[in-house]
Amino acid sequence: MYTKIKPPTKEISKQAVKVWRMTEAITHIIIIAVLIILLFADDYFAWKEWIGWVLNGLVVLSLFHSVWSIFIEPVLLQKYWRYDVNEEFIQTKRGAWNETHELIPMTKVQSVKLEQGPLLRKYNLYSLSVGTMGDSHDIPAIPEKEAYELRDKIAYFAKIKEVD
Repeated sequence: MYTKIKPPTKEISKQAVKVWRMTEAITHIIIIAVLIILLFADDYFAWKEWIGWVLNGLVVLSLFHSVWSIFIEPVLLQKYWRYDVNEEFIQTKRGAWNETHELIPMTKVQSVKLEQGPLLRKYNLYSLSVGTMGDSHDIPAIPEKEAYELRDKIAYFAKIKEVD
């Protein structure tokens, strides 16, 4: 009675690792800079002693987290993220430890959107966002040609009409 649905096989671009690393590096530089400014303010204004300890702890934790999110996490995200589209479903599969496999029925798709920020633009990549009634599902870092083809394919399968 049930048909076996094959797992998704298409990978996101390997350039995504560079984009995610740059994004995380910028974020962590800002966070660590703010914490260092607060450490100087703590020293200058002679705040309570425990505030200095908390700030030092936050700097150390931020450094460890930055190593994880800049050097390890982007590689794992790219390695384990898969997607596929057919006439019935959009499938996404992601996660190294906690694997998430989503099936989005084409009948529930209401919108398809391509997004491109400055870092994605540098590598000619797009993120595709599929809107349903209750949620939005993203497929990150798809090469430009493939992203437009995928958008058009999903719009056709979901029978989305273009608004003037």
